[in-house]
Amino acid sequence: MTQQDYNPDPHAHPGLHVIAVVEAIKGALALLAASGLELLGPAPLQRWLAELIAHFQLDPDTGAMAWLAHAINPGAVHLAAAVAALYGIVHLVEGWGLWRAKAWASWLGCITAALYLPFDIYAFATHRHWLEGVVVVVNLLVVWVLARDLRKRTR
Repeated sequence: MTQQDYNPDPHAHPGLHVIAVVEAIKGALALLAASGLELLGPAPLQRWLAELIAHFQLDPDTGAMAWLAHAINPGAVHLAAAVAALYGIVHLVEGWGLWRAKAWASWLGCITAALYLPFDIYAFATHRHWLEGVVVVVNLLVVWVLARDLRKRTR
């Protein structure tokens, strides 16, 4: 198969469409989270964390929860919202590119999914929960589909 044999019609790539929809959903959820952080600000997060500390009878002055309570401030919330918005935009753009069967989107998706794999495998190895196993399998499948698409483009 040569590159001329690669069908550029986006409808000829249903696997890319499935991944595109998932990426678009992830992007939209991240943008909603970013918007929520900006609209709500730090006060509800601080209140929720205080309730969590009280419920589990944790020490509010030491440990990770104390650090988190002090870290929740307007600047940190703005930074978290900006990171979530950037994440969302990247995934929406990737989803658009995959829907249109763009090679750059297959590269982007293949690389990012492959970058998640070591963390997913570590989570599965340490927790041995079926959900972590599903995440590993799904990410392996995504890498395989996108790598296969890229390989077909270069033959």
